[in-house]
Amino acid sequence: MTSEVVDRVYKEYIGSAETRAQVRDGLLDAIGDPLFALSAIEVARFHRDAGNPVYLYEFQHRPSSAAGVVPEFVKADHGDEIAFVFGKPFLAGDV
Repeated sequence: MTSEVVDRVYKEYIGSAETRAQVRDGLLDAIGDPLFALSAIEVARFHRDAGNPVYLYEFQHRPSSAAGVVPEFVKADHGDEIAFVFGKPFLAGDV
């Protein structure tokens, strides 16, 4: 990467951070955007170009089961929306 690209990425994701938590969140976004968001957008464009309707969403509801297991700054992990979308039909008992 050229220094100009690095400078732009830094400014976009971390440049205005005032706390360590904001630096962490910016770094997580800087890693997550190319790994998750860009690939999701690319696939959505392929489907759109094939004439199909496309919908994207970002799930951020923290499930109560995350308490004490997942750090507080994590809103929702990958796959957490499944229980909300399908109503936990695959869980039995006190899970």
